[in-house]
Amino acid sequence: MKRLSFLSSIAIAIAATAFTLPASAQVITLHGASQFNDDHPFTKGLTKFEELVKKYYGKPVNFVLHKNSELGLEKDYFAYMNQGISVDYAIVSPAHMATFAKAAPFIDAPFVFRDHDQMNKVIAQDILKPIADEIAQKADVLLLGYGGGGTRNIFANKPTPTMADLKGLKIRVQGAPIWTRTFSAAGMASTVIAYSEIYNGIQTGVIQAGDNEAAGVEQMKFYEVAPNLMLTKHAISIRPICFSGKTLRKLPADLQAAIRKAAAEAGDWERELESSSDTAILQKLEKEGKLKQVAFSERDKLRASMEPVLATYAKEIGAEAIYARINAIK
Repeated sequence: MKRLSFLSSIAIAIAATAFTLPASAQVITLHGASQFNDDHPFTKGLTKFEELVKKYYGKPVNFVLHKNSELGLEKDYFAYMNQGISVDYAIVSPAHMATFAKAAPFIDAPFVFRDHDQMNKVIAQDILKPIADEIAQKADVLLLGYGGGGTRNIFANKPTPTMADLKGLKIRVQGAPIWTRTFSAAGMASTVIAYSEIYNGIQTGVIQAGDNEAAGVEQMKFYEVAPNLMLTKHAISIRPICFSGKTLRKLPADLQAAIRKAAAEAGDWERELESSSDTAILQKLEKEGKLKQVAFSERDKLRASMEPVLATYAKEIGAEAIYARINAIK
C-alpha cells in the first residue's frame, strides 16, 4: 500500500505539470515511462518515438521519459494512461490489458507466431486491429505501434533440456490466464508474481524459473540466480507502443498526426532492434561466464502440448477469427 501511495503521489504531481497554461502560451510536455535504463530496446524505442514526433511535428514539444521503473511497472503505466494522468505514452505488455480486452494477451502467447516474418506480416496487414479497437473503446488507450520481437526462452536455476525436466518446474508466468494454462499444459507448475519480484523469488526458492527475452535477462540480471537458459524459443514477444486517448484528444491535430506516424515507425524500428540483438546478447553473457545456453531437444513436443490450449482459449475469448488469420499467413 505504501508503494502504491508513493506512486500515486508522484503521478498526481506529474499530471499537474501538463496542460496548465493557455494553449497559446504553452509548450506541450508529454510524459513517457519505461521499466528499464537507456540500454534496453524499449527505452531506445521510446527515445526513437520522441525523435520522430519532433521531426514530423516541426514545432516545439517537450518529452520527459521516466526510466528505471520510476513510475512503477507496465501495469501501472497502462492504468495511468487509462486515467489520463502522469503517463502519456509507454511500451506495455498485452498481459496488462486483459481487464479491458480478453484477446489482448492472446497475441503475445506462446507459439502464436511461427517466426519473425509471420509476425511482421501480421502487423503490416493490420490483423490486430480488432484488438486495438476494443482496447481503445474500453480502456481509452491507443495501440499506435508494435515493438517487441524478442524471442522468449526459459531461464532456470537448473538445466531442463527435455519435457521430462520441465515437469513440475516452478516457473513464473505473466499475469494472463493463457500463460498459466499453456505452461501448465506442458507440465510446469505455473505461478504469477510481479516481474520485479522474479529475481528474489528464485533466490528464495519460491520459484525456480521464469521466461524472458535476452534483453530482459540481461537488464534484470536473472542470470545471477538462474544461469541456465533453455532455448525453448516458445514465443516472440509483441509490445505495443501505447498512448493515452485522453491526452491525445487534447493535442493539436497536427501533433496527433505526428504521434500516430511516429509511433508506427518507432514500433517497427524497435522490433527490428530487439529481434536482431537477441543472439548477440546471449553470446556475450555466455562468453562472460554469466549464463549457459542449453539446447532444448523437444521444442516440437512443447509446442504440441500448448497448441490445443491456444485453440480452445481463442474460441473462449472470441479470437478464433484473428487466430485463423494469423495461422493463414505463410
